[in-house]
Amino acid sequence: MSVVSDTVRKMFKEGDDVRDAGLTTPDDVVRFDDIAYVTDDPCQMLDVYRPRNREGEVLPVIVSVHGGGWVYGDKERYQWYCMSLAQRGFAVVNFTYRLAPEYKFPCSMEDTCAVFAWALSHAEEYGFDTNHVFAVGDSAGAHMLSMFCATCVNDEYAASLGVCPPAGFVPAGVALNCGAYKIVVSQEKHDDPMLDLTSSLMADLLPGGGTEDECELISPLLHVNDKFPPAFVMTADGDFLKSDALPLVQALSDLNVEVCYRYYRSDELQLGHVFHCNMKLAEATRCNDDECAFFKSLI
Repeated sequence: MSVVSDTVRKMFKEGDDVRDAGLTTPDDVVRFDDIAYVTDDPCQMLDVYRPRNREGEVLPVIVSVHGGGWVYGDKERYQWYCMSLAQRGFAVVNFTYRLAPEYKFPCSMEDTCAVFAWALSHAEEYGFDTNHVFAVGDSAGAHMLSMFCATCVNDEYAASLGVCPPAGFVPAGVALNCGAYKIVVSQEKHDDPMLDLTSSLMADLLPGGGTEDECELISPLLHVNDKFPPAFVMTADGDFLKSDALPLVQALSDLNVEVCYRYYRSDELQLGHVFHCNMKLAEATRCNDDECAFFKSLI
């Protein structure tokens, strides 16, 4: 493992431990844990959350693609955020995918395709409305989700990535949060690899270490078309990837894709990268309410 990936895992975990301290499963959520969606490997497990007292109802679905710089994160870390979405009236699928550098691209995308296929094939068992399957992704998860959507509407692009999204499926709508949509690897070398985090992570994620061709291939900004699903694209004043949001919004708008752009800020504090995952922040509640309202407007 590279120094950068090891450092990212330690730093992100420390911050998330503080953020999530004291959180417990809400009384109004029912959860189904540790479901294998491909193999029994812990790297390929998912949870399903539903609002309590709505047994027997078919509910719209949200699939969550977690963030973590392609090298960190799992469903346990995202359970609190995902259960908060279930509290808003959705069935939620929260999954773990295979991470770099142990698993190179496109392993994480293969797992993402497999989870959507699993959701469609298990709709009756878990009460999923397959006409209204939505998705959220943050940071690296937003990058992966936007790539997934591009593969759903472009068979040639899916083939170039070497992945197979469910045939004929396109999410009913997506929320892309604090994401990276055009991947650029810096040619400048630094003594401290953390000075160019994305470039360093691409070296761990991509089989060729982040060649120009690889970066163009995995830049969803370059591969969207007019069949892309309705998208809620958000960032915040303290998001280090905030400059990525508007080019994607502009590209989708130029294609006449329905898109809602939100830039969040607060008078009390700077809202950082993926602030919406902090269940203790009022601003996170506002953002997540907005995104779920966007989904409900599409039903």
